[in-house]
Amino acid sequence: MSALVNSGFVLSSNQRDTEQGIELSYWLVTDSGPQYICLSGQEQVFFVLHTDEAEIRFLLRSVTDWRLQALQLKDLQQQPVMGLYAGSLHSARKIINKLHHAHIVMMEEDIRPVDRYLMERFIRGAVTFSNSCEPHKIAKQRYQPRFNILSLDIETDMHLGTILCIGVQSNSGFKQVLMLGEGTDDRIIKYCGDERGLLQRYVSLINDCDPDIIIGWNVIGFDFSVIQQRADQYAVALHIGRDGSLANLHKSARGKVYLRIAGRIVLDGIDVLKGATFQFDSFSLENVSRVLLDKGKLVESVAHRADEIIEMYVSDKQALAKYNLMDCELVLEIFAHAQLIEYLIERTALTGLALDKIGGWSSAFDNLYLPLLHRNGYVGPQYASGVSDMASPGGYVMDSIPGLYRHVLVLDFKSLYPSIIRTFKIDPLGLAQSAICQDQEQLVAGFNGAVFTKDNNILPLVMDELWQARDRAKLSNNQSMSQAIKILMSSMYGVLGSNACRFFDHRLSGSITLRGHEILTSTAKKIESDYDYKVIYGDTDSVFVWLGENCTDTQAHKIGEQMATELTAWWSSRLSEKYAITSHLELEYETHYTKFLMPTMRDSDLGTKKRYAGLQHFTDDSTQMVFKGMENVRSDWTELAKKMQQHVFHCAFNDLPYEQYIVDTVAAVRAGKLDGQLLYHKKLRQGLQEYQKNRPPHAQAALKLQQYYRAQNLREQVSRNQVIKYYITVNGPEPEECLNSRLDYDHYVDRQLKPALDALLSVKGSSFEQLVGLQIGLF
Repeated sequence: MSALVNSGFVLSSNQRDTEQGIELSYWLVTDSGPQYICLSGQEQVFFVLHTDEAEIRFLLRSVTDWRLQALQLKDLQQQPVMGLYAGSLHSARKIINKLHHAHIVMMEEDIRPVDRYLMERFIRGAVTFSNSCEPHKIAKQRYQPRFNILSLDIETDMHLGTILCIGVQSNSGFKQVLMLGEGTDDRIIKYCGDERGLLQRYVSLINDCDPDIIIGWNVIGFDFSVIQQRADQYAVALHIGRDGSLANLHKSARGKVYLRIAGRIVLDGIDVLKGATFQFDSFSLENVSRVLLDKGKLVESVAHRADEIIEMYVSDKQALAKYNLMDCELVLEIFAHAQLIEYLIERTALTGLALDKIGGWSSAFDNLYLPLLHRNGYVGPQYASGVSDMASPGGYVMDSIPGLYRHVLVLDFKSLYPSIIRTFKIDPLGLAQSAICQDQEQLVAGFNGAVFTKDNNILPLVMDELWQARDRAKLSNNQSMSQAIKILMSSMYGVLGSNACRFFDHRLSGSITLRGHEILTSTAKKIESDYDYKVIYGDTDSVFVWLGENCTDTQAHKIGEQMATELTAWWSSRLSEKYAITSHLELEYETHYTKFLMPTMRDSDLGTKKRYAGLQHFTDDSTQMVFKGMENVRSDWTELAKKMQQHVFHCAFNDLPYEQYIVDTVAAVRAGKLDGQLLYHKKLRQGLQEYQKNRPPHAQAALKLQQYYRAQNLREQVSRNQVIKYYITVNGPEPEECLNSRLDYDHYVDRQLKPALDALLSVKGSSFEQLVGLQIGLF
């Protein structure tokens, strides 16, 4: 009878030593439920130089369970290498430690066997496997998993640390709240007489629900950490692994908390959103749900939320259960709205990174690059051993020409750094092969002494595939795939320029960024020489082109499209003639500003960088205000400063009067009529005790807030990463919760309103002082 072949998706993996050698195990999600795959008798392999063989054999003479094997592989310096195979993880650790202390060069020794097994077979999430009695084997496959997801949230007594309730909600609609205390169970609320019983019932609940993925908000750093602390106190074993094993919670040296549960993964909504490049002023559940879902938590007061939770627990446990489940529901809805699970699936399919891997773009690069490098007869280099004493600057930012302009176009190179890699063949293998290539016509020069082969390379081909895949994703409106590819392509340059990557080399990263400098400056010169327009600014992959005053909106759009097409063709012709290479550089017409302000730096005539404002005009005649780096888009400026800047710039860009508005607003501020718009919001980046010598205003306000909590016998604690809301008063910074002094209106006029308008007023031939001078003289 033939074996039944199934498909699944790797959820988690593990490795351990057994009598038969290294055992690799994988939990899979399949259409018929979770599946456990075990591969025994494996070895750990890494690579050493053939010339070090004798010394290695001498150093390891007392170590057992290893072997050296000659291979048809070389390092990137063309030196033959051997494979060193260890029969156990224990032996591998001992061997690596001995060779490290003897300064023996090792390559790829950091790659875990459980990861290498998948990587070398190009398995990225989806697999096929058989249910035969033979030893399991898995191979790559196309498969779209459907996950059983459980959202979890706990509520606690912040003073005593007691868990009051644990709420869960699944993506299939199941809801339950385990509530501490006595009461009559109903369909959703299950009462537990004591905290030990609550924890025991929690273990049963997780195992009964049997989720593939558990999600939450700071769910590892808070919810699971508190559950583990309380379970330790009551000697409750948290056997919530699919194999009956304990949850493994541990903290790194840097304080990051990690959690492993056999057969399950845990995803923190904050980490996943950040990884998917979402940005918010605050990553609190309240703020993110307001922004994405237009709804928030049931308790409105953030400052007194802990007290309100206690009040609900004492007097209305039904309300507390509803509040608990609302948090679970919000997290589920955020994941669905932002397509976070879909994004993680696509990221895994592209890179082989585990679903719950945070960051890890260096590992993603390894997963994509190393198997192809091996098939080209080479191994990865010693970790971060590339050239590191050369210039590798960031993106090029031109000096700007300050002023208030009409008709400014922005032309943007589409994915500039990936395009440079594809065009100029920037690649670790190509760099190594150039040293032995005899045909000069097959080489293209980079920067910092780098030379690359035109044909024998890997990274440009990987980029080609990713580029085409993203185009397909856009055509099919697969936003998750498109976003995952965009982030991956952007990360390729970053890892080459980081010493956290084994392929780190300033010849590689410098050949990308310095080529970007050359492309931007050459494009600007071409525009000014051939089109007779002025380039007033440029930043990394964009040029800002002033068309002059005598231009209509329709003409501006036409000029932008024409210039982008012609300059793309010019680059193609130039690179073909100079280097005999195909150009993948593509200049796009991004936008047209009918009015555009490039401000000066404060107390200087020089133009700013990464700071401007403009009125965008679209082909359908609609318009939109854009602020970059200005007070209007910075989270640490007051609402009034932002609102005033938005209004005044809108008026100025649309030729409307604004002077009286400024005068009236300043008068209203001084009269105390706009106090509600003068609140500062700033996050504590450190714990309060760490602010010693220099205590900025928000830290001063936070200290007063903590003192207020203590004086009022409140349970709240000021903590790291908390957003502090405060005012500047005549007696210094004071928190919103305990404001006692009169606001310092001079501060707000001089430090908020004036700076927000200075840039515009100066180019308009006016000044803040001229407009409000009469009011200032009265106070």
